[in-house]
Amino acid sequence: MKNRAVSLRERGKRVLAWVAAGVSARRIRTFARVSAGRDARRYTEPARVGAPLWGLFLGFLSCGIVRFIAGAVVLLLIGRADAADVQPWQAGVSRKAITPQAPHWMTGYAVRDHPAEGKAQELWAKALALRDSAGNQAVLITVDLCGVPRNVSDRVAAELEKRFAIPRRAVMVNASHTHCSPSVEGYIIALRPFAAADEQAIAAYTRRLENDMIEAAAAAVAALQPATLGASHGLATFGVNRRKNTEANATARMAAGTLQGPADHDVPVLAVRDAAGKIVALLASYACHNTTLNFYQWHGDYAGAAVAELERRHAGATALFVAGCGGNINPFPRGTLELAEKHGRELADAVDLALSGLQQPVRGELVTAFSDLTLKFAKAPTAAEIAAAAADDPKKAAVVKQMDVAWAKAMNAEVARGGIKLDYAYPIQAWRLGDITWVALGGEVVVDYALRLKAEAAREGRKLWVFAYSNDVMAYIPSESVLAEAAYEGKSSMIPYGRPSPWAAGLEDKIVGKVKELVREVGVK
Repeated sequence: MKNRAVSLRERGKRVLAWVAAGVSARRIRTFARVSAGRDARRYTEPARVGAPLWGLFLGFLSCGIVRFIAGAVVLLLIGRADAADVQPWQAGVSRKAITPQAPHWMTGYAVRDHPAEGKAQELWAKALALRDSAGNQAVLITVDLCGVPRNVSDRVAAELEKRFAIPRRAVMVNASHTHCSPSVEGYIIALRPFAAADEQAIAAYTRRLENDMIEAAAAAVAALQPATLGASHGLATFGVNRRKNTEANATARMAAGTLQGPADHDVPVLAVRDAAGKIVALLASYACHNTTLNFYQWHGDYAGAAVAELERRHAGATALFVAGCGGNINPFPRGTLELAEKHGRELADAVDLALSGLQQPVRGELVTAFSDLTLKFAKAPTAAEIAAAAADDPKKAAVVKQMDVAWAKAMNAEVARGGIKLDYAYPIQAWRLGDITWVALGGEVVVDYALRLKAEAAREGRKLWVFAYSNDVMAYIPSESVLAEAAYEGKSSMIPYGRPSPWAAGLEDKIVGKVKELVREVGVK
């Protein structure tokens, strides 16, 4: 009975905020349809209240006088939150700037021909530390980078385990995938060949980056304090399937409602509040490439704009962006700083809409799991193929030539180390926070995975949030259908990533199977 009273009190607070925000019943119904399956209804209407009654209730409260009276009554009934409202969580948050201070090559686009020219926005490493009532700890680290290689995330995790006894399975590293970020040692190694001095500068920056990530995580652990966690979902629609729509037709199709191909417009939101109820941290995820911008300035792209806007709206809070499965999804339209800020505001609006509705209190234990899955590349290149890539072919475009030369260098280095390996240790991670489960996948995962995993979880009555670009960004991770297309995500992107060939067929079912295994391991039936 006590838990039900707490639930009703929380619902009352959310309903009041929702009505005050003027959320329309139509927007709520739309939100419910496009959010994560059947779970969305739990975030958008009180349990066991039918949609018609809920619509009438909202319409009744839309009257200003009635809203005022109802609000006063609800506030009197809610009163001041008692000790039962405080969930047995502790949370801490921190950040460190990771923007290069010296001239440095950018990554993401092969067409860039010189280092960055300046800073349009600070780049950050942010950390959210969590601890449950049993003392189980975990740290999420988000970075405004195009990608983080396995050696970096592992070195950071090893130091955190040494300092705080936090196991590897409880450290999650996620890159926002902004293409206006610095080159990192070991990431997308064949985008271009670097001079020796540039390689040394990139290595030195990477060591500083690792230290900054460690210090941000350590400060978050040191800042642990009693907290409550709330989960809900929003909606953002600027992410478009780039394989089924083009730059030329996407804007018109968006206006006409005729976009083609799968996309995931869900925006899962986690709000962390201190003992006084003030938001101290916000986590939001979205499945879309961070490629609105292509200039020579450091910038977090739409994700950086979104978290900056959220921190402006929620003074004192730290906002973290976690990249979802947006491997084949682009923001549209794109190309200017104004558009990046526009998409950022849309994402921030989605977060605030989620906050204004009914948030599900996150109660229960923190359980984490981590495993490597062996994936295979289709074949090793022959010596002749490597030599042809390294040759000075005047028929090749300059950008293709630079990537081929860098790829040949990477393949020859593997041969010199004992041969080209066709096995790859692919990282998969699962965290359960109460009855919400996070899955973190390595690489540039296409949206098909998130849609499949979330749909299967919804049919089983489970809540699943799916992240990509986590712990190791080694290549694109295509679904079987995308792999069969043999286009950029399934084939040619393996060149700049310095991989011997496309992945062997069968990887999708292997990854999905391992995800389900880890989800069971963290205690989800």
